[in-house]
Amino acid sequence: MIGGMAERVSAACDGASKGNPGPAGWGWVVADEEGNPGRWEAGPLGTATNNVAELTALEQLLTAVDPGVPMEIRMDSQYAMKAVTTWLPGWKRKGWKTAAGKPVANQELVVRIDALLAGRSVEFRYVPAHQVDGDRLNDFADRAASQAAITQEAAGSALGSAQPPAAPDAVRSGGGRRGAQGSAAKESSAPRKRSAGGPARTLKAKFPGRCRCGRAYVAGESIAKNPDGWGHPECRTGSGGEA
Repeated sequence: MIGGMAERVSAACDGASKGNPGPAGWGWVVADEEGNPGRWEAGPLGTATNNVAELTALEQLLTAVDPGVPMEIRMDSQYAMKAVTTWLPGWKRKGWKTAAGKPVANQELVVRIDALLAGRSVEFRYVPAHQVDGDRLNDFADRAASQAAITQEAAGSALGSAQPPAAPDAVRSGGGRRGAQGSAAKESSAPRKRSAGGPARTLKAKFPGRCRCGRAYVAGESIAKNPDGWGHPECRTGSGGEA
């Protein structure tokens, strides 16, 4: 468990699912004294959704850091952040039901995170994913989670692992970047999912936006129409965030 630091430390956590659901992994990183990626850990989840991977990453980070250490946690998942900050109090009042009266998704994970947050100083900070010159910690956690999803192997500084590689084909376009395989992007390396109604028609996004899964897409990235608007082609038939 990481401890021994009185000042607030910066950290980031992220999850990845190659298919949503598909091979998934989680990753977290804690900054060193200079604000660069320091201690980190990543692990496999088998087959899981993006939302499960994101929440697991947060749970693993909170478990690894001493409760007495104040933290700033940077995340690119609005779903995971809202689940444990905005939505959680209402879920409790309603007996773990959503505003629509449905059972809360991933309740066990949310309950464990709620317990880990009790009595500790944590400030959540949303950072957009896959931005050119974006947040270094979030980018590192993203790559660690993506590598764990692909390899299905644990890694981390405590294991003497090499840092996760950058995406070899990262593209700078319209204020963002995207790697087509693993590492820095949460895109599926498998063929795109098809719906019962036929193949998804894709086009290049003219402007940045946010998919139903809660992850951002950048200008120039391939997107497809889904029931909730435009987003990642592989999320056309996947599950979105909590309503």
